[in-house]
Amino acid sequence: MSSTAPFRPEIAKAKRTFHIVASRFNAQYVDGLVDHATQELRALAPDATISLHRVPGAFEIPVVVRELASRESTDAVIACGVIMQGKTNHAQNLSRSVTDALQRIAINYAMPVINVVLSFDNEAQARARCLDNRINRGTEAARAAVEIANVLTELRGG
Repeated sequence: MSSTAPFRPEIAKAKRTFHIVASRFNAQYVDGLVDHATQELRALAPDATISLHRVPGAFEIPVVVRELASRESTDAVIACGVIMQGKTNHAQNLSRSVTDALQRIAINYAMPVINVVLSFDNEAQARARCLDNRINRGTEAARAAVEIANVLTELRGG
């Protein structure tokens, strides 16, 4: 993972709509991602509508993202979850499954899905990337969401 802050796009001029789909599992870390993403979205797109949708765990995130893609007009969806490695390979299987599903939804619906469903070996890694301010993955996700929304608006003639 990068240790430097990503490009920060210009403040959005158009009214934007963003959805955040967040897991309740590992809530402390997921809430850190959501808080940082929301704060950065409000800074970069002050007039945006931001909706938060909670789901039980990471595995349920793609179901809600797909539902949003099929019925909502949105500039981007940010999927937030934290998967901790245990003593089996379940975390790896779960991470791959969620990532693949989110990518399929993004491609099939031509809707940006920013994947911040993160896998960690331990809580120290989760704290550094979800709770700290220096390089927070929620902040990065918001920047990516605004940037891709700007690119697609331009490509679509908006």
